[in-house]
Amino acid sequence: MKSRLLIVGIVCSLASFGQKELSLEDCIATGLEQNYSIRIVRNQQHITDNNVTPGNAGYLPTLGIEAGYGGTVYDNKYDYSNGTTARVNGVNNATGDVGLNLNWTIFDGFGIQAEYAKLKELKQMGALNTRLTIEAFISSLSSEYYNQIRQTTRLKNLRSSLDLSRERLRIVEERYTIGSMSRLDLQQAKVDFNADSSQYITQLEVVHTSRVRLRELMGLDEPDTEIGVRDTSITLNVSLEKEQLWNSAISSNTSLLIVQNNKTLSEQEYRKVKSVNYPYLKMNAGYGYTNSTYGSGTTDRQQRLGTNYGLTLGYTLFDGMNRKREQKNARIDIANQELRIKEMELALRADMSNSWMAYRNNLNLWTLEKENLVAAMENYSIAIDRYKLGDLSGIELRTSQNSLIEAEERQSIAEYNTKLCEISLLQISGTIIEVAFPQGKDGMEASKK
Repeated sequence: MKSRLLIVGIVCSLASFGQKELSLEDCIATGLEQNYSIRIVRNQQHITDNNVTPGNAGYLPTLGIEAGYGGTVYDNKYDYSNGTTARVNGVNNATGDVGLNLNWTIFDGFGIQAEYAKLKELKQMGALNTRLTIEAFISSLSSEYYNQIRQTTRLKNLRSSLDLSRERLRIVEERYTIGSMSRLDLQQAKVDFNADSSQYITQLEVVHTSRVRLRELMGLDEPDTEIGVRDTSITLNVSLEKEQLWNSAISSNTSLLIVQNNKTLSEQEYRKVKSVNYPYLKMNAGYGYTNSTYGSGTTDRQQRLGTNYGLTLGYTLFDGMNRKREQKNARIDIANQELRIKEMELALRADMSNSWMAYRNNLNLWTLEKENLVAAMENYSIAIDRYKLGDLSGIELRTSQNSLIEAEERQSIAEYNTKLCEISLLQISGTIIEVAFPQGKDGMEASKK
């Protein structure tokens, strides 16, 4: 028995040694800087930002320098009208040139403008994807943070239950020594104490797993670094309003904004496809030097230095009906995007309805379980007093103790589930980042540094 008490005491002290306590804001700020998924999606956003340039859209000309050298070696045979023949073998003609070449599409039926607008929309899409990842991260980390609180609270409750079982065992041992209790009572008290010890040790593993998951979400490279949460209880927001949340969802939900952005991209793609309905105008110019040498004839060498230029105006008269097909498909894609917007709005309304129902139900359960917990604590207080007086059996005391533990667990679960529903509602409404950073974008930017 003493060894069991020693083991439990050591485990209890290890559970609370060397922890670094962090608030939810600290965890989120660290995660925004260290989390690998967020770092990856931010790098992808930098790519889409870098792509928004006039040159990438086709507004600017291309300028290149080229140099070349080539020639021919051949044998000439000349047959004259007087019947004579002449041969010249190994005639070597060579040409070398170097020059600058400029090519510029001046007009292509507004395709360039459509491409530039599309690049801007892709930049916006990159920002939305980053925001979506950050929202999912804040939701996951907040859920795990509050799970850490719940599991730590359960660990404390089991510790209290273990202390109660230890006290009961002490009383039984003393009474067994003086002969006022049977060996059966003693053995039952030991069994209950060992069962509570087992639950406590198992819960230590659950708490550790939650801490590891929290460190993983924060992107901390040292898995054995002990950290704890600064908060000791879960604070619920009981003032959420469904209509206000829904209005925010329609205007700010990131998934809906992404679908709307996809429609805009489809519209720009349609504009680009329509550009083939117009003529195109291209300009080319060059400046260079050419040197030619001849192995036969009256000229041995010719050199040219100068400028060439030209304009090309064209129009595609027939392209195998591809133009009509592409434009028809582009219009269908726009129609599909409109359907996806309506589908997303319907899915959001369903998610909002389910989450709101779960939020209100769990809030009511939480209120009810708080009252049950008060009654269970009072019931156990009366039971332990009667047990000390010898007016209550060990089995009845154990039943009262189990009722207290169950009431604490139900209240903790209802509280945690309510918080999860609250987080889900904030994520659906598109306001979870603002709640995490009430100081605005400046606070969020500061957390990245």
